Amino acid sequence: MAKKTKPMVWLRNRMSELGYSSLEQVAQAVGINRGNLYRYFTLETRPSIALLPALCKALDVDYETMLKALHVS
Repeated sequence: MAKKTKPMVWLRNRMSELGYSSLEQVAQAVGINRGNLYRYFTLETRPSIALLPALCKALDVDYETMLKALHVS
């Protein structure tokens, strides 16, 4: 179970660094709903490859960092 929280901790830390105050703000920046964003970072589901550029842009990270955060790589 601790493994499932690790990506969410990463996301919360990244949000803090970038000045986001809510998952809703990040979701809007990505162009998805908050529930999907939550499910990606609790490892309930994986985002499509097509969504990675928007996630990377909104969170200001490269693809490798995003994939590691999501435990995909």
